[in-house]
Amino acid sequence: MGQEAEMARWLDQFRLDEEGQDLVEYALIITFIAIAFLAFTYNGAASVHGIWTKDNANLVWANTTATGG
Repeated sequence: MGQEAEMARWLDQFRLDEEGQDLVEYALIITFIAIAFLAFTYNGAASVHGIWTKDNANLVWANTTATGG
């Protein structure tokens, strides 16, 4: 009976102990930010490429027009 009471007390103490909880919460927040950043970077890369391509075509057209070519 002594071991059962000690185990029950240890389990209660473990359940009520909040030490380390902040670390887990910060790790989850950092993980969420990293996933959001990767998703934005992946989706944003195609958008930036499209803008760059369009602007480059406009510059080529402007250069060709300006030089009379």
